[in-house]
Amino acid sequence: MSKIALITGGGSGIGLACAKTLAENGYQTILTGRRLSALEDACKAIGKQSSAIACDVTSPKDVDALYEKIEQDYGRLDVLFNNAGNNVTAAPIGDVPVEDFIKVINVNLIGAFTMARGAFNLMRKQDPQGGRIINNGSISASLPRPGSAPYTSSKHAITGLTRSISLDGRPYNIACGQIDIGNAASDMTAKMSGGVPQADLSIKPEPVMDVQHVADSVLHMANLPLSANVQFMTVMATTMPFIGRG
Repeated sequence: MSKIALITGGGSGIGLACAKTLAENGYQTILTGRRLSALEDACKAIGKQSSAIACDVTSPKDVDALYEKIEQDYGRLDVLFNNAGNNVTAAPIGDVPVEDFIKVINVNLIGAFTMARGAFNLMRKQDPQGGRIINNGSISASLPRPGSAPYTSSKHAITGLTRSISLDGRPYNIACGQIDIGNAASDMTAKMSGGVPQADLSIKPEPVMDVQHVADSVLHMANLPLSANVQFMTVMATTMPFIGRG
């Protein structure tokens, strides 16, 4: 029987690449996000090993309904890739509207918490018990970019969430790890070739890496037996400004 994997933000970018790779390696993948049409297009590209369920991760009602449908249709969940995220225009903290900060926290942190909570509850009660939660951290879970207070705050918090889930999951055979991604080629990183702000206030282009490297890394984490765990993994463009940033 195929293992069941749920991918948030599965309609594009990193989420889609990971969903496709998991499906190609024997997983039944469930893609979720706000736009059903984008999810359905993604499923067409992936094939019969995938299905789409629309869900706004910031809505507890939507998330509860999502997990009820997964339990009804599949009976269990083996892997959650907690990937959905957003960002706002970079600005010094004094110029960041409070509404922008709340917008980022609602998706990147509260949405990640709500999704992990739902997965945890299903994994805890299913038979056999257990599963794996993989949180998308980001390089910004360790070090900020200039003008990134909302995003960096949300991603630092994801590290605390990952560690807390890891502890809470031990009695129930639930493993939790985090993948911190740096400059994977996607719509979000398209501007990097033209130059992005650096810590010394200069504007410089940055290298990117193929998103497939992220997908392969998530597959490795997902494929481990529950007796083993990648607690934290950093996968990044080799020469991007991370080591030595600032």
